[in-house]
Amino acid sequence: MRRVYFSSDSDDLALVRQSLAGQTEAFGALVTRYQRVMYTVALRMLGNAEDAQDATQDAFIKAYQRLATFDPSYRFYSWMYRILVNECLNVNRDRRPDDPLDDDAAGGGTPFDDALAAERRDQINMALLQLSPEYRTVVVLRHFAGQSYGEIAEALAIPEKTVKSRLYSARQRLGELLLGWRERGKDEDR
Repeated sequence: MRRVYFSSDSDDLALVRQSLAGQTEAFGALVTRYQRVMYTVALRMLGNAEDAQDATQDAFIKAYQRLATFDPSYRFYSWMYRILVNECLNVNRDRRPDDPLDDDAAGGGTPFDDALAAERRDQINMALLQLSPEYRTVVVLRHFAGQSYGEIAEALAIPEKTVKSRLYSARQRLGELLLGWRERGKDEDR
């Protein structure tokens, strides 16, 4: 699992204060710091590079417009995640469920290895997109953004127990979708 490390919260708070004081380049530093991880989360939630770019950009615009409402007792990236997740949920609500997925990474092996990796990526993306938005969000934040249960709870404004419960249910559902757990169990009962 790839872990995402963030700069210190005090640096973020200083940049927020500078932005609120009219130093727009300070907000640009926040965008630079978080745009890649936000895009990755959006890509996993939406399964489409163009939609992910749009959602990420829209989330940063909304964050800038609402910066005065930021509560410094929270982490900036958790607040930003909440805005991004809401953007992604809006995109998912407005799109057709059959929209195709884009590949999000190029392979680096033989053509056969690349084809297998692409097929695996497509299967995972299709399975992720079949999850409810609540389940998809916790899976993406935990496994693709490397967030702890506490960080996910803070970002989504839900109890940590709810995060764990949703993650457990989401993993079970992914197992069913990717490995056919239910179908195998039914076949064995016959």
